[in-house]
Amino acid sequence: MVSKTIGATAMHKTNSIIMHAPRAEIFRTAANLELWPKFLPHYRYIKYLERGADRNVVIMGATRSGIPISWVSEQVIDREKFEVRFHHLKAFTKGMLVVWTFQETPAGVLVEIAHDLNFRVTALAPLAEPIIGDFFIHHIANRTLQCMKAYLETKGKNCAA
Repeated sequence: MVSKTIGATAMHKTNSIIMHAPRAEIFRTAANLELWPKFLPHYRYIKYLERGADRNVVIMGATRSGIPISWVSEQVIDREKFEVRFHHLKAFTKGMLVVWTFQETPAGVLVEIAHDLNFRVTALAPLAEPIIGDFFIHHIANRTLQCMKAYLETKGKNCAA
């Protein structure tokens, strides 16, 4: 994980992993939110508010060490750039931008999730960043990458809960 504070009120977190599966298959799996609760044990649900070929608005529900959390996000699937982007629309992470990228490397496909958030309440940013960024975002993004890797590399075997 790369973690850097871009100022007193901004946060940037990056999680990445190498996956050994075709880039297109990894991209399709990351973009297909309907599948996530089937192979990501920490995702409780994905509910579609709007659905389209390249854009969705969803309520995402996950857990972090038994703590339930949820958020509303706009998902944009950019097949040309091989990116899956999310814009958080509500809750504590309102305004956060999340970008999934998929880069071919000699070692495999580098899958990276970058989270960028400008905290709305500047006075609370020093307190919120370790909780939102380190405790929730880092943990959930890492678990998502690990379980997606296991699912893709073992032909559908799920990650342990």
